[in-house]
Amino acid sequence: MKDAMEFFQQSTGRWRSQRTTHHLAFKRAEPGESQIEVEALAADHPKVIEICQLHEVDPSLAIGGAYVAWHGSMAWDKDDENHQGSTVFALIPDAETPRRGTLLRERGYAEIVPVAGQYHIDDEDGLVLTTEYETMSSTERFWFANPDLRMRTSTVKRFGGFSTATFCTETRIAETSDAEAPAAESTKYFSYFGW
Repeated sequence: MKDAMEFFQQSTGRWRSQRTTHHLAFKRAEPGESQIEVEALAADHPKVIEICQLHEVDPSLAIGGAYVAWHGSMAWDKDDENHQGSTVFALIPDAETPRRGTLLRERGYAEIVPVAGQYHIDDEDGLVLTTEYETMSSTERFWFANPDLRMRTSTVKRFGGFSTATFCTETRIAETSDAEAPAAESTKYFSYFGW
């Protein structure tokens, strides 16, 4: 994999995710599910240009981005909790090291505000995202076990020591026609990506 844009292109499509979040302060684990849709965006896509302008970054520096939408649930949800939404990313690579750079987000994983994080493609072609927020920090790593199975780990550290660790397995959902589509399931899905 040459750069992060190839990772987003490989991620394009619909995914079903199984998630386990470990709440370290409580020594308990919480399961969840989500359905995620990923669309890779070209560098000149209006949404990529818009997110660059939001962060006051020259859009000509972007190599592309992605639009991600999600819908899901977690086991400990209360009746009024809603785990659905969408976000847009733009990738700004380092001039001298294209496998590293800045990832501009419309909304963050840990806080729902525009945020810029750092990314790099590691030696095993995993995508690593590190984001510092005002009250916490998150580190996420994504990798493909095969083209239709993506894995994800993340940690969130809040000031004061509280943190969570999450592991997700994501399976690509095959495209079907309306006639072949299965009946709607009663299960809700949870997004973790926030990317």
